[in-house]
Amino acid sequence: MTLGKFRIHREGYKFIAGALVVLAGLNTAGWLIWPGPMLYHYLGFGASLILFVFIVMFFRAPSRPLEPDPLLIYAPADGKIVVIEETYEKEYFRDNRLQISIFMSPFNMHSNRYPISGTVTWTQYQPGRKFHARSPKSSEMNERSSVVVTSESGTEILVRQVAGAVARRIVTYSKKGDRVHQGDELGFIKFGSRVDIFLPTGTAVDVQMFEQVRASRTILARVI
Repeated sequence: MTLGKFRIHREGYKFIAGALVVLAGLNTAGWLIWPGPMLYHYLGFGASLILFVFIVMFFRAPSRPLEPDPLLIYAPADGKIVVIEETYEKEYFRDNRLQISIFMSPFNMHSNRYPISGTVTWTQYQPGRKFHARSPKSSEMNERSSVVVTSESGTEILVRQVAGAVARRIVTYSKKGDRVHQGDELGFIKFGSRVDIFLPTGTAVDVQMFEQVRASRTILARVI
């Protein structure tokens, strides 16, 4: 849905409509059932309006076109860099990889994008627990969805969507064999969460710890 230049993500349609009905119902019931001081009704309406605007903004999906570059690896999510380290990736590569993790607060845009162009060669969904998304355990213990994209040069990059303590649903659009383009939408995570990206060791990193990054805008690393 597009309102002028403002676009609402399709994952938010039902949630926004449901929130509108519930909030409108609560406010109407308050006015009809409890004829208390008008100030309280106005405060309740104001709080409901703020909550509704927050929900709408959460499901925003800005257009971020880019010119694909096979030598660049773009951020797959908006948020803050919380991990840059070499680690053992045990689900697919089963060897050491450079892990970069982006923590997404509820105030970040939650549409996830492909960091490179290529072919989806592996996908896996894993149910799990609800550790806070900042916790190192969340990458291996929480609900997660992993996608491997292989570039034309043969470089494999794993992108892992990880649910956080309040995330309710991970949506991944990737299917094995899909031909995908840098900057295209990979999926969506509803409410707080994180996205991990696993790169070949020795990859030249362009970001620093705690840096704020934007999907399809911030260059995470460069292919060597």
